[in-house]
Order: sequence, then structure tokens, then C-alpha cells
Amino acid sequence: MKYFFLSDGWVVGRVWEFGGLWDEFAWRRKPQISQTSLCIMEQGEKLWLYQVEDAVLMVEVQPTPAVEANPATRSIGQVVLKRLITAEQAIELLCNAELFLSSQHPQLQDPTNMNQQV
Repeated sequence: MKYFFLSDGWVVGRVWEFGGLWDEFAWRRKPQISQTSLCIMEQGEKLWLYQVEDAVLMVEVQPTPAVEANPATRSIGQVVLKRLITAEQAIELLCNAELFLSSQHPQLQDPTNMNQQV
């Protein structure tokens, strides 16, 4: 599996695999992309961890219309291509994050205090 972080209010657009753009007719299915229950806070921005299958090389992400309409986020580009990271890289980013959150365990909020009871 591969991973990437995606900001709140952004969605996945096109997906690339080894042969180019993902072809649902050739694969006979959509790519496997799922949001995990883990997120980090970086510079005041909530970033959700997503998991994708190994066949995916890169994903295109774009803001939802609500994010585009927000004056504070207008300077953000319309489309960003995200390179994927390994599980080890995702764990390292989670451990080094300013703030670590889990929708399953909201009390886990400080990566420096991972020994607290859950």
C-alpha cells in the first residue's frame, strides 16, 4: 500500500497508474483509495491520511467548491498532483507532526505523549 495526506476540503481527481491515467474500463473498477481515521495538524491545517493500492503512482487533488469560494484559500492552486509515500514515510510524518488526531481515539492528540490510556 501507498499513502498521501490530503487537506480538509480537498478531493481526489484523476489517478495515474503505470500505463498513464487510470482506465476504469481496462481495470474494470475504480482505484482503491480510502481515507483513514488518522490526521495531523500542520500549520493550522488538518491533513487526513489516505491509503491507495500499489498500482497507483500519483493522484490529482483539487479543492471542493466550498474551499475555492473561501477568500482565505483563494491563493491555493486549483489542482495539485500528489506523489505517494510509503508506510514508513507516513509513520514518520505522523510521529513528527505538530498534532496527531484520530477519529477513533480523539484523546490521542499529542504525538509526544503516546503512552496515555486509550
